Amino acid sequence: MDAEAQNSFREFVASRSPALLKTAVLLSGGDRHAAEDLLQNALVKAAGRWQRIDEPEAYVRRILYRQQVSRWRLKWPRRELAVAEPPEGAQGEDAASAAELRIVLRGALAKLTARQRAVLVLRYFEDLPEAEVARLLGCTVGTVRSTTHRSLARLRSLAPELARLDGPDTGARPHPTDLSPMEA
Repeated sequence: MDAEAQNSFREFVASRSPALLKTAVLLSGGDRHAAEDLLQNALVKAAGRWQRIDEPEAYVRRILYRQQVSRWRLKWPRRELAVAEPPEGAQGEDAASAAELRIVLRGALAKLTARQRAVLVLRYFEDLPEAEVARLLGCTVGTVRSTTHRSLARLRSLAPELARLDGPDTGARPHPTDLSPMEA
């Protein structure tokens, strides 16, 4: 890699790592150490092909998704999240309530299967269309839809506290990204 490409890669890592780490944390079920490993491996792979990459962020995100899919296909034993870290900068009752909901959501996401978590992260955090999620995960759109439905139902059963986000009589369901579960 020449000096110009090295500088370009360094700038990319410096500017986009926080956002990519948030995605990796969500994909790894809240395990920050696993997320850092996931991101580091993705960046190493991207560095090797840096001069041939047209859209670096999309390329690195695709590596993240595929590596995580490979991990859960290997059926590694899930590690339990030992403690929940309170978010930084929480102030007042509203912030405390939001922090509490983030912790609840984080715990509930960790209890989902890796596939369910990946589908929810891609659909709601990354805001990708169903077809793109299906392409990234190597399954059909119908599988994405059914997995999303089952994952949201399980998330609601694991964390009934999230129902208080609904309006009094609206019947609206909370959107998972409204809670901003991870703060890097």
